[in-house]
Amino acid sequence: MKKISILLPAMAAFLVMWTFSANAQTVKHGDLELKKPWARATAGMAKNGAAYITEIINHGNRADRLVGAASPVARMVQIHTNLMEGGVMKMRRVDGINIDAGKAITLKPGGYHVMMMGLHAPLKEGDSFPLALTFERAGTVNVTAKIGKVGSMGLGNEVPAHPDGGMKQMKN
Repeated sequence: MKKISILLPAMAAFLVMWTFSANAQTVKHGDLELKKPWARATAGMAKNGAAYITEIINHGNRADRLVGAASPVARMVQIHTNLMEGGVMKMRRVDGINIDAGKAITLKPGGYHVMMMGLHAPLKEGDSFPLALTFERAGTVNVTAKIGKVGSMGLGNEVPAHPDGGMKQMKN
């Protein structure tokens, strides 16, 4: 019985810490919910990097649109996508990403992402940095992106696999 009385508080503390850390990367702003912003560590002296959002959910009944991004870690920050042209994967700047009412999108490697050009310093695994995302309706949402491993597909590889590859809502 004594072991149980010692273990219960320890387990409760662990669950509280686990719940806090799991939710610490979720930001709610108006109708939007942004889950787990992250970036890949950069290799060597790379001057460019990318940031991703595991999921942006629009809980509202009106569409919104991601139209801009900013971060003090880079000279220039833009919204990009990858697309296949003539058998070659190319990266292109987009003017925005639609987020339909009641729907979610993912910013992930191989799809939509926040491109950071002219990094002031390498992105180091385990660090984090501020990222401001601007939406047409919701305004600016400030998040903190955690930096994972070079080549990572997500923090703990938990990026959900969406059948559209993050490209479904792209409009040129």
